[in-house]
Amino acid sequence: MSVRERASVRKRNVEGNERLTAWVGATLFVLLAIEGLTIASVQSLLVPHVVVGMLILAAVGLKIASTGYRFVRYYQGDPTYREKGPPAPLLRILGPVVILTSIAVLFTGVVLLYVPTARVGQWLQYHQATFVLWFLAMSVHVLNYLWRIPGQLLAEFGARRPFGRRGRLLVLSFTLMVGLATSLVVLGPARIWLAHFISGTGH
Repeated sequence: MSVRERASVRKRNVEGNERLTAWVGATLFVLLAIEGLTIASVQSLLVPHVVVGMLILAAVGLKIASTGYRFVRYYQGDPTYREKGPPAPLLRILGPVVILTSIAVLFTGVVLLYVPTARVGQWLQYHQATFVLWFLAMSVHVLNYLWRIPGQLLAEFGARRPFGRRGRLLVLSFTLMVGLATSLVVLGPARIWLAHFISGTGH
């Protein structure tokens, strides 16, 4: 493989990573909007709230993987990733905050399904507090990246045979299937707690 061909492959890898991240970002935007709708009537929509939450958890894991891969390649000195450059300083600082608060809000949400009903109020406060912190960090993150997603997705369908598109869609689809399967596993042991909460006696 010539130097030019290797450079072309590296460039396509960078573009593929960007487009996968855009796909996940768009998916998370839709899922988070749906999750927000369930919050308004969470007691009657608790099952959809949990299912969508597990889909979000899976998608967040994929987004951490895709952005983490870029992070590692950049600091390993990959010339193509170095040429692409790092995120803005504010977003570099905010990145770990978004990751940690995402993990915290999802973790407390899962724990809520399993704690004794006497401790639900305590863990609900943790869940709500981490949600507020997450929402503030994520709002800044989304406002800085959302405008880029349409261009990335349009580029994905603009070419006749875009490099790696099928693989990216398969990865995203598999991730969401894992999230759906996880929600079924989570809801199984928690069904008694859920029935108790939905009936209005959980608090």
